[in-house]
Amino acid sequence: MSNIKALPLLEPEAPEGVVPCCPPLTERPLTAEEAERTAAMFKALGDPVRLRLFSLVASHEGGEACVCDISDVGVSQPTVSHHLKKLKEAGLLSSERRGTWVYYRVEPSVMAAMGQMLTAAAPAA
Repeated sequence: MSNIKALPLLEPEAPEGVVPCCPPLTERPLTAEEAERTAAMFKALGDPVRLRLFSLVASHEGGEACVCDISDVGVSQPTVSHHLKKLKEAGLLSSERRGTWVYYRVEPSVMAAMGQMLTAAAPAA
Protein backbone atom coordinates (compact mmCIF):
# COMPACT_ATOMS: atom_id res chain seq x y z
CA MET A 1 0.00 0.00 0.00
CA SER A 2 1.35 3.41 -0.99
CA ASN A 3 1.18 6.66 0.95
CA ILE A 4 1.39 8.76 -2.22
CA LYS A 5 -1.51 11.17 -2.75
CA ALA A 6 -2.30 12.96 -5.98
CA LEU A 7 -2.63 16.68 -5.39
CA PRO A 8 -4.89 18.82 -7.55
CA LEU A 9 -3.17 21.23 -9.93
CA LEU A 10 -3.82 24.89 -9.30
CA GLU A 11 -3.68 27.52 -11.98
CA PRO A 12 -1.12 30.20 -11.06
CA GLU A 13 -2.63 33.57 -10.37
CA ALA A 14 -1.79 36.14 -13.01
CA PRO A 15 0.27 39.07 -11.74
CA GLU A 16 -1.65 42.29 -11.17
CA GLY A 17 -2.13 44.13 -14.42
CA VAL A 18 -1.97 41.08 -16.68
CA VAL A 19 -5.03 40.65 -18.84
CA PRO A 20 -5.08 37.35 -20.73
CA CYS A 21 -6.92 38.69 -23.74
CA CYS A 22 -6.55 41.94 -25.57
CA PRO A 23 -8.00 42.88 -28.92
CA PRO A 24 -5.65 43.01 -31.90
CA LEU A 25 -4.54 46.59 -32.57
CA THR A 26 -6.20 46.41 -35.99
CA GLU A 27 -9.58 45.34 -34.56
CA ARG A 28 -10.56 48.54 -32.75
CA PRO A 29 -8.98 51.46 -30.94
CA LEU A 30 -7.70 50.70 -27.45
CA THR A 31 -9.56 52.08 -24.47
CA ALA A 32 -7.65 54.43 -22.16
CA GLU A 33 -7.19 51.60 -19.62
CA GLU A 34 -5.96 49.16 -22.28
CA ALA A 35 -3.55 51.78 -23.62
CA GLU A 36 -2.13 52.44 -20.12
CA ARG A 37 -1.64 48.73 -19.47
CA THR A 38 -0.13 48.11 -22.89
CA ALA A 39 2.17 51.13 -22.69
CA ALA A 40 3.52 49.92 -19.33
CA MET A 41 4.27 46.52 -20.85
CA PHE A 42 6.04 47.97 -23.89
CA LYS A 43 7.86 50.54 -21.75
CA ALA A 44 9.28 47.72 -19.64
CA LEU A 45 10.39 45.92 -22.81
CA GLY A 46 11.78 49.14 -24.31
CA ASP A 47 15.08 48.75 -22.46
CA PRO A 48 17.56 46.44 -24.27
CA VAL A 49 18.69 44.73 -21.05
CA ARG A 50 15.08 44.07 -19.99
CA LEU A 51 14.17 42.79 -23.43
CA ARG A 52 17.16 40.46 -23.33
CA LEU A 53 16.27 39.21 -19.83
CA PHE A 54 12.66 38.66 -20.91
CA SER A 55 13.88 36.72 -23.96
CA LEU A 56 16.26 34.63 -21.84
CA VAL A 57 13.45 33.65 -19.48
CA ALA A 58 10.89 33.04 -22.25
CA SER A 59 13.24 30.86 -24.28
CA HIS A 60 14.79 28.97 -21.37
CA GLU A 61 14.25 25.22 -21.28
CA GLY A 62 11.20 24.33 -19.21
CA GLY A 63 9.72 27.82 -19.46
CA GLU A 64 11.47 29.16 -16.40
CA ALA A 65 14.97 30.28 -15.55
CA CYS A 66 17.01 30.60 -12.38
CA VAL A 67 18.43 34.07 -11.89
CA CYS A 68 21.82 32.34 -11.76
CA ASP A 69 21.35 31.26 -15.40
CA ILE A 70 20.31 34.63 -16.84
CA SER A 71 22.44 37.19 -14.98
CA ASP A 72 25.23 37.40 -17.58
CA VAL A 73 23.81 40.21 -19.71
CA GLY A 74 26.67 42.68 -19.44
CA VAL A 75 25.50 44.56 -16.34
CA SER A 76 26.08 44.09 -12.61
CA GLN A 77 23.95 41.70 -10.55
CA PRO A 78 22.16 44.55 -8.71
CA THR A 79 21.26 46.04 -12.11
CA VAL A 80 19.92 42.66 -13.27
CA SER A 81 17.77 42.53 -10.12
CA HIS A 82 16.48 46.05 -10.82
CA HIS A 83 15.49 45.13 -14.38
CA LEU A 84 13.83 41.88 -13.31
CA LYS A 85 11.85 43.85 -10.71
CA LYS A 86 10.66 46.26 -13.43
CA LEU A 87 9.58 43.32 -15.62
CA LYS A 88 7.66 41.85 -12.67
CA GLU A 89 6.00 45.19 -11.90
CA ALA A 90 4.84 45.40 -15.52
CA GLY A 91 3.26 41.94 -15.12
CA LEU A 92 5.57 40.34 -17.67
CA LEU A 93 7.34 37.95 -15.29
CA SER A 94 6.48 36.06 -12.15
CA SER A 95 8.98 34.60 -9.73
CA GLU A 96 9.35 31.95 -7.07
CA ARG A 97 12.10 31.60 -4.47
CA ARG A 98 13.51 28.08 -4.10
CA GLY A 99 16.13 27.96 -1.40
CA THR A 100 18.67 30.65 -2.17
CA TRP A 101 17.71 31.06 -5.83
CA VAL A 102 14.83 32.86 -7.51
CA TYR A 103 13.25 31.33 -10.59
CA TYR A 104 11.47 33.52 -13.16
CA ARG A 105 8.86 32.59 -15.73
CA VAL A 106 6.79 34.34 -18.35
CA GLU A 107 3.15 33.71 -17.64
CA PRO A 108 1.40 32.03 -20.60
CA SER A 109 -1.33 34.68 -20.47
CA VAL A 110 1.29 37.37 -21.09
CA MET A 111 2.62 35.69 -24.21
CA ALA A 112 -0.91 35.05 -25.46
CA ALA A 113 -1.94 38.67 -24.85
CA MET A 114 1.15 40.04 -26.58
CA GLY A 115 0.75 37.72 -29.54
CA GLN A 116 -2.95 38.40 -29.93
CA MET A 117 -2.47 42.15 -29.67
CA LEU A 118 0.14 42.25 -32.40
CA THR A 119 -1.71 39.87 -34.72
CA ALA A 120 -3.61 41.49 -37.54
CA ALA A 121 -7.30 40.70 -37.65
CA ALA A 122 -8.21 38.37 -40.49
CA PRO A 123 -9.96 40.12 -43.38
CA ALA A 124 -13.66 39.45 -43.70
CA ALA A 125 -14.51 36.92 -46.40
